[in-house]
Amino acid sequence: MTSAPEPTTSGPPSTAGAPLRLGVLGAARITEEALTEPARRTGHRLVAVAARDRARAQGLADRAGVDRVHGSYEELLADDDVEVVYDPLPNALHGTWNLAAVRAGRHVLTEKPSTACAADARAVRDAAAVAGVHVVEAFHHLHHPVHRRLVELLASGELGELRRVEVEMLVPAPGDDDPRWSLELGGGALMDLGCYGLRTLRELAPLVGGEPVVTGARAVEHPDHPGVDAELVADLALPSGATAVVRSRMGGDDVVFSCRLVGSRGEATAPCFVKPQWDDRVVVRVGDDERTEHLGTRSSYDHQLDALARLLREGPSAQDPDLGADDAVATMELVDACYAAAGLGTRPAVL
Repeated sequence: MTSAPEPTTSGPPSTAGAPLRLGVLGAARITEEALTEPARRTGHRLVAVAARDRARAQGLADRAGVDRVHGSYEELLADDDVEVVYDPLPNALHGTWNLAAVRAGRHVLTEKPSTACAADARAVRDAAAVAGVHVVEAFHHLHHPVHRRLVELLASGELGELRRVEVEMLVPAPGDDDPRWSLELGGGALMDLGCYGLRTLRELAPLVGGEPVVTGARAVEHPDHPGVDAELVADLALPSGATAVVRSRMGGDDVVFSCRLVGSRGEATAPCFVKPQWDDRVVVRVGDDERTEHLGTRSSYDHQLDALARLLREGPSAQDPDLGADDAVATMELVDACYAAAGLGTRPAVL
């Protein structure tokens, strides 16, 4: 594994109201959906891309209109025109290169989970505090009106007292050589899928008296990849007395991203809460009444870039969830607790 450099160059200060100046590490599959296409739609500038395979980086640059291609990650981090580094690398590389970006004075938008384990998340957080930069974890769904509506329905009292939260995360099995099956690269169903559900539960903390606590977990390992969860079911307790379950599985016949809140008076379900641009429904049932609300199919990734621009141009806003480095630590502590309860142990630390 390539070790991260420790550059000390600081990028130029942000200009209020100006487009974000984005640099991309690697040419991962998710990059075009999650960053380059949203950046073009929302008016931000794609400054640079670097990948270990320069041809792949050039292909992404040609398709997405990226200004230039660098020959290494180190070169991209030293580019003073790059203001924000987007990190879609395999999970176990997030910590290494997020830390390198922070030390180079760049803000970071990192794919989730932000690191392989909580210990690495703490190291990145501490470095970001010293450098005075933001590290933002890309839980894009939290910025979409579908998620906000779920929280509003609970906060309004329409559902009554929260009794149960059920999250189902299911995708077809990746190919056998996919990094999501690699323990060394931070793979596993909880890392790839279940972390969305855990972070969603954490967003309810102000309404239920505090953070969720893991009470148990069960995992099914991939038969050819010891230590890597093909399926993990986590049970959690909320301080209010409500319970929750987060089920994540890589091996289904379809894609399911559902979240259901059950209260003493009614319930609300978002059938596709992680990708609301695919299905923007929130179904509300109270007594014998049922209604379906449509919250808009604008991409959650577009909403995410809007929120990132507000943070960097205007400062923290009450309208946006806190997805900074401290928050990433708290989420990774919950991920680690799930793996410990399931008997698998945490993903290996790299920092």
